Amino acid sequence: MNCCIHCGKPTTAQIPHGDDKLRQVCSACGTIHYENPKVICGALVIWDEQILLCRRAIEPRHGYWTLPAGYMELNETMQQGAERETLEEAEAHIQTDQLYCLYDIPHIGQIYAIFKAQLKNGVFGAGTETLESRLFHKHEIPWDELAFQSVRRTLTHYFSDHEQQHYPLHLETLHRTADE
Repeated sequence: MNCCIHCGKPTTAQIPHGDDKLRQVCSACGTIHYENPKVICGALVIWDEQILLCRRAIEPRHGYWTLPAGYMELNETMQQGAERETLEEAEAHIQTDQLYCLYDIPHIGQIYAIFKAQLKNGVFGAGTETLESRLFHKHEIPWDELAFQSVRRTLTHYFSDHEQQHYPLHLETLHRTADE
């Protein structure tokens, strides 16, 4: 950030009084600009023992498969964000069951909140950020073509939990991998 969002004057990197982190501070009005993690909301959508995946039409990871998910918007809950993103990316209406996976991803400043959900009426499509959407049985999952570690971990948890018919909340910190 080179300019203050309040007055438009230049900012400089400094540690503000009483703080211990380098921040962008306005040289004119003194406004401190904090950068905080972004929240990503999404859904593990289930229909008739199958999982709904979307093939990405955007970067990063264009052409790879993912769960419908995206940035949380102001004035919405995480659950509303997951439902909106599923509608935008997969043209699907869902009924969320529970918060299922929560991932801290500190190296990219993101938090992923994935809800376990049921697809309503079996209807889905492909939104503007999606090349195609498809339902996959467990044995059909394209493991080598999954876009993100969070997707891989969520699917792994789900198939293990499904065998036990017990779906606890999974809280993990994900670290940088070679393919992300």
